[in-house]
Amino acid sequence: MQWLEDNPLPIGDYAEAFVDWLTANFTFLFDAIRDGLGAFIDAILFLLQYPHPLVVVAIFAAIAYAARRSIPIVVFTVLGLLLIINLGFWEETTETLGLVLASTAVCMIIGVPLGVAAARRDWLYAGLRPILDLMQTIPTFVYLIPALILFGLGLVPGLVATVIFALPSPIRLTRLGIASTPRQLLEAGDAFGATPMQRLIKIEIPYALPQIMAGLTQTIMLSLSMVVIAALVGAPGLGVPVLRALNTINIGQGFEAGLAIVLLAIILDRFFRIDEKGRR
Repeated sequence: MQWLEDNPLPIGDYAEAFVDWLTANFTFLFDAIRDGLGAFIDAILFLLQYPHPLVVVAIFAAIAYAARRSIPIVVFTVLGLLLIINLGFWEETTETLGLVLASTAVCMIIGVPLGVAAARRDWLYAGLRPILDLMQTIPTFVYLIPALILFGLGLVPGLVATVIFALPSPIRLTRLGIASTPRQLLEAGDAFGATPMQRLIKIEIPYALPQIMAGLTQTIMLSLSMVVIAALVGAPGLGVPVLRALNTINIGQGFEAGLAIVLLAIILDRFFRIDEKGRR
């Protein structure tokens, strides 16, 4: 037992050496990723912050009605956003929304194709499974450190950390939806001469749509749960007043900022929720 304690494996040294190697040899790549993701987030923030807040509220109300055809959801969306404006957190809310939308887009762009591929190839999912387990269970602060070193302060390392945390959900749920497509439907598609791509687009994806949308809503909720963590690496948004309230033990400010996060989460969930039959 003493011998084990006196001869620790240098795993931490290997990890530090690997990050140093990445920094020394691929700085140009990480700078390009940082600039590209930064421009993407800036474009979203411009769309959210340039118009008058009431115009944005009206647009969200129109989207809510188009997506759900429900007057109560429209009323809740309008009242929730007006309450956020009243509390003075509109700018922070748009910054958080920009981070959430960007991270969700990146997760779905990567996660859905990987989920489809994993459903088609068991060996790929067998290799992905331990990686996904690691991404979901490793403490966030562990990969915040290299993300901070590689991408610097700001929204981008917060986005990268959020993507690492949220990406397993769309991969797993997309894979589950595609893999659970009834064999009878696939055989019917083959009987009508469908190509593999036609079978994927017209049979498998429509059948898996509830699972894919569940992955989307989970990604949004997981991204929102990261706003305070992202604030630790300089990402603006609702995480900043939460951290400020924590540091100053300001119960009122913390509750108000938390309420804004909850309202935003409920609104986004109502936008994208879909039932098990594939209806919005």
